[in-house]
Amino acid sequence: MNLQDQLREHGIQPTPQRLAVAAYVMHAREHPTADGVLERVRKQCPTVSRATVYNTLNLLVRKGLIRTQVLKEGTVVFDPHVESHHHFIDTDTGSIYDIPWHALTVSGHATLRGFDVQEYQVILRGKRRAARPRRR
Repeated sequence: MNLQDQLREHGIQPTPQRLAVAAYVMHAREHPTADGVLERVRKQCPTVSRATVYNTLNLLVRKGLIRTQVLKEGTVVFDPHVESHHHFIDTDTGSIYDIPWHALTVSGHATLRGFDVQEYQVILRGKRRAARPRRR
């Protein structure tokens, strides 16, 4: 399904500006901030306004196409991966990495008294090690 059809299926009128924002943020490998989305989208659509970017991002969140995350102090980022997963934040670079849901096990949440846990995620912080070369 192409992006225009995907937006229409979620009740979003696909204007050129919305398409530019959605195309970037929904296929981003990183977790961009709204200002990061604005900067990137303006490279291909110079007339897009800050308000249009923010409004489009909020609309995409309301329609369930992307999620917001507060992974860094006071900074909201947009996550195109709406399925359950965890995050790793590199404390040296600030880069955010997705960690598959099945890679971590969280226990004990079902036994918490007085809490009805509906969702959780683990945020790991540390330094990403360089990948080791594979031996042949």
